[in-house]
Amino acid sequence: MPSSSSSSTHPALFYTEIERTIGGVTVSVYKLPGLSTAYKFDSTYLLEGTPINSSETFILKGAKMNHCGLLTAKKEPVPLKSIEVELEVRDHVATVVSTLLYENKEDKPLEAVFVFPLPGDAAVCHFSAKIGQTQIVAEVKEKQKAHEEYDDALSSGQQAFLLEESDQSPDIFSLSVGSLPPGESASIRLEYVTELAVQADDGLRFCLPAVLNPRYQPQGSEGGSVQVTSVPASLVPYSLSFSARVSSPHPISKVESKCSLDPLQYLNTEQTQATVKLAAGHKFDRDVELLIYYKDAHQPTAVVEAGQASAKPGTLMGDPVVMLSLYPEFPQAVMSSVASCGEFVFLIDRSGSMDCPMDNRNQKETRIGSARDTLLLLLKSLPMGCYFNIYSFGSSYQHIFPKSVEYSEKTMEEALKKVEKMDADLGGTEILEPLKHIYSQPCVPSQPRQLFVFTDGEVGNTKEVINLVRDNSGSHRCFSFGIGEGASSALINGLAKEGGGHAQFITGTDRMQPKVMQSLRFALQPAVVDISVTWDLPKAVSVTVLSPPITTIFQGQRSLVYAQLTGQSPEAAEGCVTVKYSLAGHPSQNQLRFSLKPAEDTGLTVHRLGARTLIRSLEMEERERRGQQDGRVKQKVVELSVQSGVSSSFTAFIAVNKSDSKAIQGPLLRRNVPAPMMMMMSCGMPARLQRCAAPPMRNLLTGCSKSAAPPMRKFMMGRAVPQSLSTQSCDFAAPVIRSGFDDGSWEAERYSLGECCDEGDESDESDKSERDSIDDEVEVAMPKQPRRDPLLQLVSLQKASGCWLLEPALAAALGKTSEEVENPKPSAVNKEVWATILALIWLHGFKSDVQDEWELLAMKAASWLCAQKAPCVTECVEAGNALLGCKVQKDSLGI
Repeated sequence: MPSSSSSSTHPALFYTEIERTIGGVTVSVYKLPGLSTAYKFDSTYLLEGTPINSSETFILKGAKMNHCGLLTAKKEPVPLKSIEVELEVRDHVATVVSTLLYENKEDKPLEAVFVFPLPGDAAVCHFSAKIGQTQIVAEVKEKQKAHEEYDDALSSGQQAFLLEESDQSPDIFSLSVGSLPPGESASIRLEYVTELAVQADDGLRFCLPAVLNPRYQPQGSEGGSVQVTSVPASLVPYSLSFSARVSSPHPISKVESKCSLDPLQYLNTEQTQATVKLAAGHKFDRDVELLIYYKDAHQPTAVVEAGQASAKPGTLMGDPVVMLSLYPEFPQAVMSSVASCGEFVFLIDRSGSMDCPMDNRNQKETRIGSARDTLLLLLKSLPMGCYFNIYSFGSSYQHIFPKSVEYSEKTMEEALKKVEKMDADLGGTEILEPLKHIYSQPCVPSQPRQLFVFTDGEVGNTKEVINLVRDNSGSHRCFSFGIGEGASSALINGLAKEGGGHAQFITGTDRMQPKVMQSLRFALQPAVVDISVTWDLPKAVSVTVLSPPITTIFQGQRSLVYAQLTGQSPEAAEGCVTVKYSLAGHPSQNQLRFSLKPAEDTGLTVHRLGARTLIRSLEMEERERRGQQDGRVKQKVVELSVQSGVSSSFTAFIAVNKSDSKAIQGPLLRRNVPAPMMMMMSCGMPARLQRCAAPPMRNLLTGCSKSAAPPMRKFMMGRAVPQSLSTQSCDFAAPVIRSGFDDGSWEAERYSLGECCDEGDESDESDKSERDSIDDEVEVAMPKQPRRDPLLQLVSLQKASGCWLLEPALAAALGKTSEEVENPKPSAVNKEVWATILALIWLHGFKSDVQDEWELLAMKAASWLCAQKAPCVTECVEAGNALLGCKVQKDSLGI
């Protein structure tokens, strides 16, 4: 509610100064055209609205910009000292053991609350604490009972430890370390198992999440989540060590990572076992990702694991469990064909965080910029005759067309013009409403709907979103892309799994384009339908399938099936599984025969993964039937979780030290264990302001505690939400950017900074000089347009039909003059044919290393050329090679 308004002239821009009263506090607001709004709140500055671009700046009034470098406001020690992670990979299954060392160097007992991400499909199966020589192993109990037991233990002076999964997202956990006496240490050990996803290049991807993004919680969404505390990655006060041991029946060809690794060490001459370590000095600025490559890998396999000796036969843990890894092979004739129909709907995240760099170590390319380039490739690669539309979302959503339109030159160009103007300027991350709108649109007859979702995964209502996709899974396939460090694996994998599509993660130096184009190839493949799995087992053995039915099969992608085997089988008995399906009208089947003899040395890994799979299915069923039944499904989940020792959303691990030690006396202090956050505020800011800017928060494998100091209000990415997953940070006196929220939603964060910038005071004269220096920065900060990537420059000139026109822009893209391009053209050939052949030669001759990015649009061009039945094609190819200095064979062009 403005109480006054005055305009002032800025050397580069006009701005308006307004005063508002928010919660009884007068806030000075500085509004610049097309820019964010700067709130002054108790010497803390906050920008909200449109994110700041490199060509723009903002006004600060009364700021004392005389500090840099993070210091905790209360100078409180952080009790977490180190994290040690040991990874063991057996073929495509990973076991991860994390050991966290806490030490209380204060003079009063502490409680630390620690929030961290895990892979969304991980099965957490062990949690224990060691205090001195006492080892306490946690039990899985119903969540409310575990909370009560934890609180009772603390109130009676006992030590207690609680580990629980977030109600909103299965990839976030909270660990409470209670009643740590002065001078005492505690070693916390947690263990989980997970499968490794197969990548496009046949590598297996393991990711230790090192970033936990703040999750945007839309108003009115269900439930709440956990509060997160964070600090810049460079100031994380604890260390991380990481080592991996890899073993497989197949030789290990290589292990790659975007993090610095020590050299791979082979443990045997067959190279089937190896170890690798994270190099010292990990900066906490990215997830720890390993890509593991085996020779001759990805063959169908079956692993049978014996039941637990102490468990009752006939129960999940008492019976053998089999894990099937299926890799269906499709006929080549079918795979070489590309569908010429489909409704392609692209949903693009335009929240403020999409303006951040794709790679924090190379800040040239932003996420939204990469998304724009990817949309160009996608639109050029679509087949004629299909339908398409593009949606974008933030706090609100937009669409280019009211409904999906037929793909043509006109509609493609109209869409591309609007794509070029897309920026990360829509605020928060409310994905639920645009999805509802998309699903409310009737499908186009005979055009299978394919939904592509691009997001950095910063949402708090993960389960609501996944439920919606599952409810509409019969009408479409959903392909999802997690962009940047910390994208929620639960969201990205859940969208693809429930939508019958495929998930991809783009992190670090990854290029978005090849991964997205691979998914487009999947989408253009004929849909596999009528999938069935049949079992042939000895008469005395029955099977209970733990996995949900297979609904999607893609060439080269693994399908996992877990099943419980009940009954006695002969010593040398075998089983057989047959997968039948129909592909492009052709019935097909794949068979896998396997021994029923249990494998050795697998422990209970397969049982735990099978239990996790069944738990997730039952949790989904419970959410679907909420309010329609009497809680029997929830009770089944709790019983299964307790029996298997695997976490669920309805249970928690609880450990209480019930030894005869003396009760801990005195009030319990709460302490923050801060998580690393990404340095993302500086996106597009003038260099001088970047040096003193406090970034929006991103968090690592560790996280939050509640403080004994007066608690800050809890905000969910700029919106006040009780008990939500938000980000607290230590106290600074610098601007905090929050982009694109409605006027009523705002966030105040306090920071304190160490010395860096020149000393100043809060006088009007100081304010004026501060503004003047920023004004000067505006003049310098206006960016020059970067030269467009040559590949994208050429691709942008292609017509929807697949051809290119012979025009000066094409000559420039080829690095030639118009005369140089036109003169060698054979006289009998028309200009479009000649131009299209030149473009194809250039792609094959100069961009073969990124062929997966342009392959589909080149196929479309080749089909157009074949349809022209042009003369002298061989002569054109020879002349084109001579002109461009290439040696591309005609056959390789597909014409």
